[in-house]
Amino acid sequence: MRPTTFISSLFALLAIAACGGKSDAPAAATTAAAPASTLTPWQVEHGVGPITEPVELKAIDQHEVTEGKALFDQRCASCHKANERYVGPALGGVVGRRAPEYVMNMILAPDQMIQKHPEAKKLFGTYLIQMPNQGLTPEQARHVVEYLRTLPAPPAQ
Repeated sequence: MRPTTFISSLFALLAIAACGGKSDAPAAATTAAAPASTLTPWQVEHGVGPITEPVELKAIDQHEVTEGKALFDQRCASCHKANERYVGPALGGVVGRRAPEYVMNMILAPDQMIQKHPEAKKLFGTYLIQMPNQGLTPEQARHVVEYLRTLPAPPAQ
């Protein structure tokens, strides 16, 4: 096993162990929530959380990119890389795959997203760790989205 794989696995196990007490309920039951049919069309496309209005993407703002990169490096880079799976998914090209509102809702309300949104539930099922709420403001999440817009999608495999 590669050292980075071992460290990532160890980190994931520690994070899972630190997140909860004992429960006799199966893990799937703790994240089960409303089916997708109870989500509005807006929520299906844009996620569940505080972002309920369209986010207009204009030309890339370098000031926001710089702010977003600093936040990403401080709060996100321990679990996410641009073009490789790590503790969480690769985020290069994510704004091309998901609406900016979805990305912001995932940043701002990961617990709600995992409980209610089918795509977020799939991510949880794949990575087996819930993204922690980093306590960012909507403005900070918007800066992170601006930074993520600059990351190209990983090469097809």
